[in-house]
Amino acid sequence: MRVIGLRRIGLQYRSESKKSRTRILALTASFAVLYSILRLIPSFPMIGVAGTFSASDFIAPVLGILLGPWVGGASIVLGTFLAIAGGRPTIFLGLDFLPGLVGAVSVGLLMRRKFLFASILYVSLLIIFVIHPLTVLFIELPGGTSFPYNWLHVVALILLISPLSRKAVSWVSAPSRANLAKGMVILCFIGTLAQHLAGGVVFASILGLVLRVIQPELWPGIWTGIFFLYPVERAIITIIAALVGSAVYRRLNTWLEQIRIS
Repeated sequence: MRVIGLRRIGLQYRSESKKSRTRILALTASFAVLYSILRLIPSFPMIGVAGTFSASDFIAPVLGILLGPWVGGASIVLGTFLAIAGGRPTIFLGLDFLPGLVGAVSVGLLMRRKFLFASILYVSLLIIFVIHPLTVLFIELPGGTSFPYNWLHVVALILLISPLSRKAVSWVSAPSRANLAKGMVILCFIGTLAQHLAGGVVFASILGLVLRVIQPELWPGIWTGIFFLYPVERAIITIIAALVGSAVYRRLNTWLEQIRIS
């Protein structure tokens, strides 16, 4: 009788595991389709190259919050290639998914309370950007003064390693929705700055080192233009992502908790 009971438990476990995998695949595919549609909608113009960012940038951190690092990241990768198949041109030799993937994984790790891994990922990206041969450390401002290019990325890093990131996760995860929007803003801000760092590294590496479509002497001017644009751009993305994330989280969180994996 004990053997029969163990077999039943084993069969039930395998059945639940199969259902869980099926739900995860369905979830990944569903959000991948949504992401691919948004990738076909242009948003901000790119500086230094013909092309535009897409509306999918607004939901990359949201997918990390809702689905976690792995399912959210997989949705972004799949959705990127679906968009390419639908006519979205590739700019970075097929690596166009990397910035969004990094943004989702960073925030997804925070939601899983993997604060150390999220911090290591962010710091690694910042170091790679700083030591990249085609990036800049300081921007020359009118009047002869210099200002760190990565000042806003450092602000996001401070938030990430401070107790505020932990509070943000608790606010988003709490049954009460009193601080949901505030937590979403903090998490989306960290995620979109991680996404921007990854995008900068991919941008300089592919277009500057691999394809060489942008000559070395042009990069200082490009980074100067981006310097004045990216704080506004990132603020807009953070606000829209937080608004969308808050609305979706209120409606879907109970259902997502039943199929979300840790």
